[in-house]
Amino acid sequence: MTVPSKTASRITIPLALLVVLILQLAHTSRANSVTWDEAHHLFDGYNIWTHHDYGLNPEVPPFAKLVAAAPLLPMHLFVPTVQDRSEQTEAFLDGKDFLFRNDANKLLFIARMTMAIFTVVLAVTIFAAGTEMLGPIAGLVALAFFVFDPNILAHGALVTTDVPIACCIFLALYLYYRYTRRPTLTRLLLVGLVTGLAMATKFTGLLVLPMLFLVAIAESVYGRDWRILIRRALAIIAVAFISYIVLWAFYGFRYNARPAGRELNPPLADYLKQVPDPHDSAHMALLARHHILPEAYIFGLANTKITEFADTSYFFGRIYRHGTRLYFPAALLIKSTLPFLILFAVGLALLIAGRLKRGLKPFILLAPPAFYFVVAMHSTMDIGYRHLLIIFPFLYIFIAAAAVVLMQMNRRWTFAIAALLLWQGVTSARVSPAYMAYANEAWGGPSHLHNYLGDANTDWGQQLKAAHQYLASHNIKDCWLAYFADGVVDTAYYGIPCKRLPTVETTAWLNLPMNVPPEIDGPILISDGVLAGIDYGDGALNPYEQFRELKPTAAIDYGLFVYDGHFKIPLASALVHATKAQHLLWGGNPGDALVEAQQAVALAPDSASVQTVLGDVLSKLNRPDEARQHYEQALNLTQTIKPELQTSLAAEVKGKLATLPTAEARTP
Repeated sequence: MTVPSKTASRITIPLALLVVLILQLAHTSRANSVTWDEAHHLFDGYNIWTHHDYGLNPEVPPFAKLVAAAPLLPMHLFVPTVQDRSEQTEAFLDGKDFLFRNDANKLLFIARMTMAIFTVVLAVTIFAAGTEMLGPIAGLVALAFFVFDPNILAHGALVTTDVPIACCIFLALYLYYRYTRRPTLTRLLLVGLVTGLAMATKFTGLLVLPMLFLVAIAESVYGRDWRILIRRALAIIAVAFISYIVLWAFYGFRYNARPAGRELNPPLADYLKQVPDPHDSAHMALLARHHILPEAYIFGLANTKITEFADTSYFFGRIYRHGTRLYFPAALLIKSTLPFLILFAVGLALLIAGRLKRGLKPFILLAPPAFYFVVAMHSTMDIGYRHLLIIFPFLYIFIAAAAVVLMQMNRRWTFAIAALLLWQGVTSARVSPAYMAYANEAWGGPSHLHNYLGDANTDWGQQLKAAHQYLASHNIKDCWLAYFADGVVDTAYYGIPCKRLPTVETTAWLNLPMNVPPEIDGPILISDGVLAGIDYGDGALNPYEQFRELKPTAAIDYGLFVYDGHFKIPLASALVHATKAQHLLWGGNPGDALVEAQQAVALAPDSASVQTVLGDVLSKLNRPDEARQHYEQALNLTQTIKPELQTSLAAEVKGKLATLPTAEARTP
């Protein structure tokens, strides 16, 4: 039997687009080095499969991690022994050993292409939903724009949770849409199953239920029948029950995170005390006391709250202590492609003018992403456009609806839509494979993105392969490196010969060995996350602030900057000495610690953290009067230099001053 050509084209073109999508994901997977989170996610998934241990890194739920690690199970691999260090330290260091003491490139490529399944499923779902809601042309247009979205290509094959959660949330809403058209038990079970998968992928999966209620309310309003809302509410309650069972299934229906009676490190009760909001802490403690959710899940929820409070954000050249509500609107305008933004604006205009179909379809395409966008704006975790990926499956179908209406109004619009699609493909290809740093042309493109946004918008530690090529092509064997992912990535594996410069992770967290003089000669390679001061703070707090005013020799993948010349870096050197002093002090060697701390203060007397370390050493040496002088100097610095970024240190110093004995107390 011969398939009609029209039917064949409806199959061939989408399949061809899916092949193009997979090829692009494979290319970027091979071209980019491991990013910040991938190694520990991968090892955590492997550890859950092999030891049923959910306590290694409960930062995110297990579903996506299990998928990534599944193809590694038949392989004969070196597996590091879990040493029961604190949760994040254990996960990151074991993840590093797991990846780099095996064939890192091979393991990572396999895992990344396995994770690409989520992107392919999402693409198929977008096509299916667009076709069912609006017709085959709309499905094809939505799919085509999605396939060439540089932000999807940046994250679509990473061992992370951003595209998987976008896939699960959109699939759950689409299945719910199908359920409302023909309610059956099978369709309801599918909605519950996928909602459970969303909850087991990332904590934002919990937002599926309010999204469903929002759509149900809209359906009843448009239908002017509140009985619809009652029926839908009962269905959503059933979905919540099914998803709750699915979530517990991913934790083996076991409350305890760790097997054989082992405890989390730190224990959950202690960790909940770190949650900034006492009400949140109390609510989570209640969940734990009654075993309403798995222990690891509650720990992860607490981690989200703690991290959200602790993380700073970089926005238009400034570090914000707790983010800004302008962050995600700006990120949307900067990192979305201009073809998408143009069609989205046209779609809104058509909707307001009544040219798009009214009723459930526009609402199910706009209400869930609008709700999520408002939630994101009220969050203080402003660390990346990747957290907006959830909204785009809905919006790509919405812009496809606009495109179809335009083409129905006048066939000449077909050429304009085709031109926009070509533009989307070209703008994506131009940045390949450095999709992570994409910014649209209105903002100067990827080379200017670092002026506006940082962190995973530009630099997630993925440039080491490109850095190796640059160093090799310029025959550079003597260099310095301040790298965002240093410490959780083995830079030597990628052939990077540079000496280490300090970052917060390599000093305050991991205490990696390094000797940094106060003056050095380039080449110096500094990744965008370090350069922006995301961890240290900007201005005087940033040991690399001077480089932000210099024109780099090169910008590797738009996020790793090369500087040549002779440079004075006293604060960077001082931070290394201060870290050595701290560890000598903790190791019971205050005499040597004093030498290091004094060197640090001599190099950077205006650093509050450095002054604090010297105060700690002097206090340990029973020299309280001298310690008080340095603590008071540190406190003054925290209150005069970027005080909004040093609130935690100021509180810490005040506590130390309060514990010092006064002269009167020491008098016999």
